[in-house]
Amino acid sequence: MAKKMTSAQEGNGGASASELIDARINELDDWRGATLAKIRSLIRQADPDVVEEWKWGTPVWSHGGIICTGEAYKKAVKTTFAKGASLKDPSGLFNSSLEGNTRRAIDFREGEAIDEEALKALILAAVALNTSG
Repeated sequence: MAKKMTSAQEGNGGASASELIDARINELDDWRGATLAKIRSLIRQADPDVVEEWKWGTPVWSHGGIICTGEAYKKAVKTTFAKGASLKDPSGLFNSSLEGNTRRAIDFREGEAIDEEALKALILAAVALNTSG
């Protein structure tokens, strides 16, 4: 029996979301690709059960709902947390999209270190919120 393709796969030659994310990282052959790859690795470390998706032309990580997206811009790699306004951020990682009632984002800029433990804690908090019912 043939595996049914998602709408994202149909528009992308049947590539899986993980393959599309790999391709996006590879096409960003500068600091942005390396940063997106690092963020992806940290998300997978924090939540081995994370589901990779491709929506709106961008990587999306989900577990019981969307955790975050990974968008690449000229001057930043933005990780937007779907329910970020509801998450505690004791390390102060959120530095973008602070005015909204729902989302919060982190802009990672060239040369900036990623606080790995704080980001993984935020990922786990988002998963807990998504799966809390």
